[in-house]
Amino acid sequence: MFVTLVALHVAAAVSTPLAAQTAAESTEIERLVITATRTARPWLETPAAVERVDVESLTPGMRTDAAELLEGMAGLQVDTRFNFAQDTRITLRGFGARAAFGVRGVRLRLDGIPLSMPDGQAQTSSILLDEPSSVEVLRGPLAAIHGNSAGGVIDLQSRRPLQSTVSANLSAGSAGRERQHLRAVYAGERQSFSGDYARFRTDGDRPFSAVKRDQWALRWYRDLGEQAELILRLDDNDAPVLQDPLALSPGQWRENPRQTAPQAATFGTRKSIRHRQQSLTLRSQQQSALHWLADWQFSTWHGKREIEQYLAFPGTAISSSGAVIDLSRSFYGTNLSSTVQPLAAAPWQLTLALEQEQQKDERLGFVNDFGSRGELRRDETGRVDSRNATLISDWQFLPRWAWVAGARFSRIDFTVADRFIVPGNPDDSGEVRYQERAWSSALNFAVRDDLSLFAGTGVGFETPTLTEMAYRNEGSGLNTELLAATVRQHELGLKLQRERWLLQSAVFVIDTDNDLLVDRSIDGRTTYRNAANTKRQGFEISSRFTLSDTLSWRTSYSWLDASFGQSEADANSGNRLPGLARSNFFQQWQWQPVSSGALQPLSLRLNHQYRSTVPVDDANSTFAPSAHLWGLAAQTEWQWGSSQLDAWLRLDNLTNKDYVGSVVVNQGNGRSFEPAPGRLWMAGITLRW
Repeated sequence: MFVTLVALHVAAAVSTPLAAQTAAESTEIERLVITATRTARPWLETPAAVERVDVESLTPGMRTDAAELLEGMAGLQVDTRFNFAQDTRITLRGFGARAAFGVRGVRLRLDGIPLSMPDGQAQTSSILLDEPSSVEVLRGPLAAIHGNSAGGVIDLQSRRPLQSTVSANLSAGSAGRERQHLRAVYAGERQSFSGDYARFRTDGDRPFSAVKRDQWALRWYRDLGEQAELILRLDDNDAPVLQDPLALSPGQWRENPRQTAPQAATFGTRKSIRHRQQSLTLRSQQQSALHWLADWQFSTWHGKREIEQYLAFPGTAISSSGAVIDLSRSFYGTNLSSTVQPLAAAPWQLTLALEQEQQKDERLGFVNDFGSRGELRRDETGRVDSRNATLISDWQFLPRWAWVAGARFSRIDFTVADRFIVPGNPDDSGEVRYQERAWSSALNFAVRDDLSLFAGTGVGFETPTLTEMAYRNEGSGLNTELLAATVRQHELGLKLQRERWLLQSAVFVIDTDNDLLVDRSIDGRTTYRNAANTKRQGFEISSRFTLSDTLSWRTSYSWLDASFGQSEADANSGNRLPGLARSNFFQQWQWQPVSSGALQPLSLRLNHQYRSTVPVDDANSTFAPSAHLWGLAAQTEWQWGSSQLDAWLRLDNLTNKDYVGSVVVNQGNGRSFEPAPGRLWMAGITLRW
């Protein structure tokens, strides 16, 4: 079926009338350059399913949820929990579905600096979402060479400010939402400074879901000669109040999706986060004076993340690890990458990347005495040490053929030192080492100047995170029995780029041995297991059409069949993997009148999203229902002299539909539905000098 679908798209693209082809070739087409693959290459010539979106083209919003930057991207299932105590749930071709919180199985980066920890976990709440100017999403085999848990890559990219500005933004919305964002920029001839402050408050869409969050960000850009640039970043994200209204059972959701689970008030479920990070980057700005050195970058970073979380049970048993989490995580890393051209006469580039990352978790656990911290139940230090080496070859061996191949070697050490050793709770110290290899190989063939075919294959890996090793179903201690998953990916696709039409489609098959899955989740305490094998196969298509000078249409569709492998020993054999919809559809109609004068005519965006049913457990005993959602946004701007005023209004869930925003996989207490609110409104204005 997959090959048939690709063949139909190829036939449609190739059979386009010659007149249309000639018209497209006679017009200069914007060349989208992709860097998520670690080798800068035009989008049409990149042998992978990769999508790049400029943030300015997205629906305007408050920028409080990472889902706002990822809307409508093929292959992604982005579940907004409407619960800021738990990060946005992001899955890419099925990777990341097991995440009880945060992001798993998908690598996050910002300007080349990893936002994922060395053990593979990541959080989107630490990102100042106003900063990225574009987002690239890399899917498929080439993602494997990004290392641990690289089922795919989300690469956020920012721009150096080139003009001195001062701006103030005020936005508000349903449930007492309010956000203020102040930004000041000084842009000189050889250096630039920028400072941001963002303040967000909301009462929450359900009782007991209030939020208080403040973010600071400082940037310094400095030219070092003509060929190098220094970038210094300082970030501080303080969220002292993140109340957790908890998920609901299917029965509770059907009765009243606006209610809060009673355990939230009983145990005072909440979280506070303080995330601070600093980074320094040195990178080339243009071709080196050495003809063979094409590009290079050195980065180093350090950060600390402090979390206090109250779970919805007491955790009184001596071996329970408690139900009040007190975590202090420090992390740092360095990476160096260099791209060289070994042969001046040949279109061949080699990229070498070396990385070292470390993570240290100081973890305490206490009894939850009905919302207060009780007696100690856990005291340990966990460490992760990761060393990686990557080599990537990019060779244009014939005028229409390109071959990108890469290999990566990783060594990741996990150690836990237990200090809570008392009668009934033995020494739970332990260590485990993973030595893994990953590789990928992909070909791109230019059928015509505007049409290309690509095919790729590769093998990657995914280790458990330190958090996922933390619990066992029986007893306590580090779960060192968890194995690293081995991921084999195969992909075939096509791309078409014309003056008014951008199209990409791909089919893929992914086989995984020892896939990491949620075994049991009860009130925030989650255990994991290895599945014998799982299989994902699917089809994706995305396109952008400029229908006229004022009207455009963007759409994407993803179909994913993710299931447990056939095994007599597994009771869930053949069942669908939980947390994943088979179908995700998105479309956006945008009407943008031609500007005339200082006042920009009102632009309108109409969004439609469909998601099919989602199983909530391995047994497929319950499904979150499918949903069609509609949204509308209006935006305008007014410029006079050196000042500019932007204004926008946004309405989500226009039909006020009751739907499930996200699910908690394998929830042992039955509360697996995270309800979405009804109709939401948001509005904002920005004054810029």
